[in-house]
Amino acid sequence: MNESDVSTALAALGHDARLGIFRLLVRAGPDGLNIGDIGRHLDLAPSTLAHHLGTLVAAGLVVQERQGREVINRADFEAMRRVLDFVSAECCSGVRLASEDAA
Repeated sequence: MNESDVSTALAALGHDARLGIFRLLVRAGPDGLNIGDIGRHLDLAPSTLAHHLGTLVAAGLVVQERQGREVINRADFEAMRRVLDFVSAECCSGVRLASEDAA
């Protein structure tokens, strides 16, 4: 995962409704939830929910699967792991300031 992909994912999570949807899907686990259940849990109108789910899908954080008449939404746990790994990859490794290089 590159910096652009991570930026897209984090931007998608940068809205209260989308963060709430994603966290709900993380809690739901691999079984996921259908669109109606997500809307009822979060009290979101269908058109609003569709917009926010579209953003999360485009960012690669949510996968959708049609099962008969329902669309099941699942958090993409591998994508979530890649985002977290990218953000924390250099944790506590230190920072060399440009002024230190000149000295």
